[in-house]
Amino acid sequence: MMVITVLLSSINGIAQIKNAKIESVKIYGNCGMCKSAIEKVGNIKNEVSVDWNKDTKVAILRYDGEKTNMDEILKRIALVGYDSDKFRAPDDVYAKLAGCCQYDRPLKTVSGNKDAKVHMDAGHNNTDYSEMAEPAHKDAGQKQSQLKAVFDSYFLLKDALIKADAATASAKVAELAASIKAVDMNKLSAEEHKVWMKLMRDLTANAESILKAADVAKQRAGFAALSVNIYTLAKVTKLDAPIYYQHCPMYNEGEGANWLSKENSVKNPYYGSQMLTCGSTVEIINNSSENNGKTSREL
Repeated sequence: MMVITVLLSSINGIAQIKNAKIESVKIYGNCGMCKSAIEKVGNIKNEVSVDWNKDTKVAILRYDGEKTNMDEILKRIALVGYDSDKFRAPDDVYAKLAGCCQYDRPLKTVSGNKDAKVHMDAGHNNTDYSEMAEPAHKDAGQKQSQLKAVFDSYFLLKDALIKADAATASAKVAELAASIKAVDMNKLSAEEHKVWMKLMRDLTANAESILKAADVAKQRAGFAALSVNIYTLAKVTKLDAPIYYQHCPMYNEGEGANWLSKENSVKNPYYGSQMLTCGSTVEIINNSSENNGKTSREL
């Protein structure tokens, strides 16, 4: 009887929404607690009804189109910690969610609407979430950095270490050493040139150290040192896509180590299949030309 009463109440509430529009949208969450929070903040009597499915992560929004819109509903939901594909929740609010509610956060959390903002109440600063939109990177005419080959070789080396393939790792680090040597410093930007002059010797030494390594364990140790310098280089280099700076807290007896990846999903080069997903993305470096090298954000 109680279930029937709740259902009838819900149906009556929906029926009382005038000028009703119905839309479906993905909202990130995990469990029944998430469902309760999302629906509680989303629902407004006689104006908005939100029905979120924890399995599909899809919410059905029914709302009075003359009083509100989907963006306003999603902003309210973001303010209590739940991302959608249009709005990202404040990081400090997400961090306070119960452990069971802390879902894997999506990269793309904003539409292309440059006017879209989440206005933070209760002590939060105003944040323009349009700046966090995933840019379009694949401009065929975009000028590639002189350093692109260095990064390409680095990522191939990383992939070999994920697979614990020492032979392939040796081949890829040899390519890396060659790409370092081939860089024409006269074609670097002023900022790239400055950093390259400081790092070139260390990068060469890092590559040689990995090349001389007898096994994967030693290659991985050399890769950890190499990644520190590649990160510094990535901060000033214009590339055609974001780079994900990731951290493994377990490596080297708990001292941890970092690496760079072209994908946000974690595939650990220090442990491979033993602990493939151990780690997290700690920073997104987005120096694509569309962003003028200005958007590098920590998570």
